[in-house]
Amino acid sequence: MAGGKSRWVDEDEDAQVDAQRKREKEEKKRAKLEKQRKLEVAEARRQAEAAATTEASNGPKNGTEDGADRPTKRRRISPGRDEPTMAELPRRLLRFAAPEWGPCRHSDNFERLNHIEEGSYGWVSRARETATGEVVALKKLKMDNLNDGFPVTALREIQTLKESRHRHIVELREVVVGDTLNDVFLVMEFLEHDLKTLQEDMPEPFLASEVKTLLLQLASAVEYLHDHWILHRDLKTSNILMNNRGEIKLADFGMARYFGDPPPPKMTQLVVTLWYRAPELLLGTETYGKPIDMWSIGCIFGELLTKEPLLQGKNEVDELSKIFELCGIPTEDSWPNFKRLPNAKSLRLPRNTPSSTGSVIRAKFPLLTSSGSALLTSLLSLNPVRRPTATEMLAHPYFQEQPKPQATSMFPTFPSKAGQEKRRRVASPSAPKRGDAPAINAREVDFSGIFAGRDHEESGAGFQLKLV
Repeated sequence: MAGGKSRWVDEDEDAQVDAQRKREKEEKKRAKLEKQRKLEVAEARRQAEAAATTEASNGPKNGTEDGADRPTKRRRISPGRDEPTMAELPRRLLRFAAPEWGPCRHSDNFERLNHIEEGSYGWVSRARETATGEVVALKKLKMDNLNDGFPVTALREIQTLKESRHRHIVELREVVVGDTLNDVFLVMEFLEHDLKTLQEDMPEPFLASEVKTLLLQLASAVEYLHDHWILHRDLKTSNILMNNRGEIKLADFGMARYFGDPPPPKMTQLVVTLWYRAPELLLGTETYGKPIDMWSIGCIFGELLTKEPLLQGKNEVDELSKIFELCGIPTEDSWPNFKRLPNAKSLRLPRNTPSSTGSVIRAKFPLLTSSGSALLTSLLSLNPVRRPTATEMLAHPYFQEQPKPQATSMFPTFPSKAGQEKRRRVASPSAPKRGDAPAINAREVDFSGIFAGRDHEESGAGFQLKLV
């Protein structure tokens, strides 16, 4: 049936639809024309009002009453007698936004004055910028195993320092390079002292009020890092710089890294200098977070009170022994599931723990107030969960009681070794390096006898560690 109509066709309905579409189209066209006409009328009215205003202000021209054919008056460009000239007007300096990090400058822009110290990840020198005369700290990064690429520790240090803008964190000014890829330098602000060297030269420890001020500044810096998901992982007194105005700044971010919640799996346990390393790291945990930095703060707290490092272990086994001697033997009640840590399987601990194997922090620091002893005990808690955060530490009652924290302007001043001469090397452990192996292995370590001499202190009996 070629040319026939389909049985589905409804001619009347289709005609109605077409008519409706035509009416809608015509309605839209009329609305558009009406809108255009209104705009033209409004524009003509605006031009007429503008012309009337100009005529009223200028008056008629060429004797005509209405001023027809009179051109509009030009605006005077040159200043009048009472108007200031362009030279007299205040000038405003134009500023253009530029990226913070540009191409690296050459290290020849800095004159090295003297060597300060050698760290685990670089050599630090005091230098002067030749253009401005400003004294800065110049850290040359150690470029070991360049065949594997740029060291990840250097990348982390640059990245974390760049993101850490805080009053109590050392400022990274820029990165400069030398003639070869082995010569990469970090330009940082220079501070006169570090707490470790400063305490070695002090006849007496810091006052209680001064200790509170230093701890508040340190906790403030660590709080900033943790709030920005950064772990320092090497807090110690030699990495805390101090100027002659009583202000400290946290430095040496060679072991710092970003973390998350939950923390990344299989993180290396070979972090933090031995004397400041948390017990869970010594026992081989690969999942950790903020509490390891808080343990280090507890060790620094004790060191500020006595001028001596609190836990001076010779190796990892000896360090664990000194921790248990000070903080007590861990139990399932004080530290649940600690026996599941990798290195805890090789420990032999006493089954029936007597009361004498508890913490002796209160007895070791008899001059510390009850509130201060409670803070130190919580920071040095074997169970990481029980350690306070940096924010909780800042709100601790210890800092509210007498004596109140000392004002930084009242701190004493000391001659700067870093600014005058080569720093004296001291026998202290360094931060672990990449590739190091833990000292604790599958051998069984017996801690059952480390408290045997506690009841015979008058006879000079010491604590001994038995390797089985």
